[in-house]
Amino acid sequence: MLTHHRKPVCLSLVSTDLPIWSVVETSATIYQKDRDRFHLLLSEPPIHEQEAVDDSPLEGTLPGVSPRLLWLEISPRRVIMTMQGNGKLSYRHLWENGVYGLSRYWLHTQLSQGQGQIRLRNFTTDLTLEGRPFPEHLRVEYELWSEKVQLGRYILNLEIHH
Repeated sequence: MLTHHRKPVCLSLVSTDLPIWSVVETSATIYQKDRDRFHLLLSEPPIHEQEAVDDSPLEGTLPGVSPRLLWLEISPRRVIMTMQGNGKLSYRHLWENGVYGLSRYWLHTQLSQGQGQIRLRNFTTDLTLEGRPFPEHLRVEYELWSEKVQLGRYILNLEIHH
């Protein structure tokens, strides 16, 4: 039976060898598919810009930016993360411990005409899921590769607060 719960979450992505760091704190809906399989759906908060006009900061939402939806399919052995909905970029990552997975990025532009797909490989060095009966912490450590060129080492960290 499908059950769901609304929980506050913190999702972060950090590169261990590049200056890349991103954190999203928001609420997510967790759907329990079976004993050890969950789907987690979250919407990233709107992107804001700051402009300095006459020495006073003005903050507002970027025009034309729709919310980005992140959908994680979580199990102790495998994680799939899909992002869709901002109109310009979508991606899907598949991570499985000790396996080369696939990372796909789709660029949605008028010029791409269906050819805007980028395919990379990732190698998962560690996938850890903690918490019972519901997940509380997910950590995925992986390397991103394009052919024989490593594009960095990354840590995806998900904290689910109860």
